[in-house]
Amino acid sequence: MADNTMINEIKPSKHITSFIAPAKLNLFLHINARRSDGYHELETLFIFLNYGDKLTFNVTKNTQVTLLSNTNEIPNDDNLVIKAAKALQKATKCQLGADIYLEKNLPMGGGVGGGSSDAATTLLVLNQLWQTNLSITQLCNIGIKLGADVPVFIKGEASIAQGVGEELKPINLKEKWYLVLHPNVHISTAKIFSHPDLPRNTPKLKTDWQSFPVRNDCEDLVKKYYPEVDKTLQWLLKYAPSKMTGTGACCFSSFETKAQAQHVLNALPDCWQGFIAKSAMVSPLHKQISTKKM
Repeated sequence: MADNTMINEIKPSKHITSFIAPAKLNLFLHINARRSDGYHELETLFIFLNYGDKLTFNVTKNTQVTLLSNTNEIPNDDNLVIKAAKALQKATKCQLGADIYLEKNLPMGGGVGGGSSDAATTLLVLNQLWQTNLSITQLCNIGIKLGADVPVFIKGEASIAQGVGEELKPINLKEKWYLVLHPNVHISTAKIFSHPDLPRNTPKLKTDWQSFPVRNDCEDLVKKYYPEVDKTLQWLLKYAPSKMTGTGACCFSSFETKAQAQHVLNALPDCWQGFIAKSAMVSPLHKQISTKKM
C-alpha cells in the first residue's frame, strides 16, 4: 500500500474536476428511543447548504486508494473517504483505484455532516468514475454502514429522517440564507449519544412537524458540558432565533437575505468562526453530477 499520509498544502491538478461535499443542517432532532442494539430511534429534518468540502478524484489502474488533504486532523485509517472507497471496491470487486484530494472547509465535530458528506460524495463519484453502476439504494446500503447520515447525502433530497436515519421522506421548504457559527469546540457524537442524561423518550410526530414545537434533544446536554455552545446560541439570539445542528458544535440562524446574514457575521467575535450559505432542497452535489460529463 502506498503511503497515504495526509500532507498539507498539496493541490490537485487543475484539469481534474472537483466535487462538492455539501454541509447539512438539522432543523430539529428528536430522540424517540434507544434500541436493544445500541442505536437510537430518531426523527430529524435534514436540509443541504450550498457550501462544503471539496473532493478531487483521479482514477488509477491499480487498487490503491490514496488520500491527500489540507488538514492532518484525521488519520487516513479513520477517514470516511478511504473507508467509502474501499467499501465500494469490496462490494463491486472493482480493480481500479483512485488518488483523492480533500479540501476540508467544514469544521470537524461540528454537526454539519462533513465526514458523512465526504463519504457520500466519494461513493457517488467513484460509482460513476469506476463504472461500477450501483443504484442509489445499493449505495445507501453501503453508506449506512459508514454512518447514519450518509444515506441522506447519497439520496440528495432534503428529508425528514426516521429510524436510525435510514428512513427518508423528501420534503420541500422555502430556501433561506443561513449563518452557521462554530464555537471552536469539538464534540463527539458517540459521547453525546451514549450519555445517560440524553433525552430518549420524545414522542414521534403524528402530523405535520410545522404544527408542533420542535427542538434538538441534544442541545441542553451539549450546552451543559460545552459552555461555548451556549454562549454562541445566546449571541445569535440577539439577532434571530438560534439552534444547534446535530450533536453540535455548530449553531445557526436563518435569514431572508444574504445581506442580513452578512450583517450578523460582520459582528462575529474573533473567538468564533462562521460562514454564510443558502439552503438547498436538492444536494448541490447531485446538481453538479447531473451537469458534468464524468
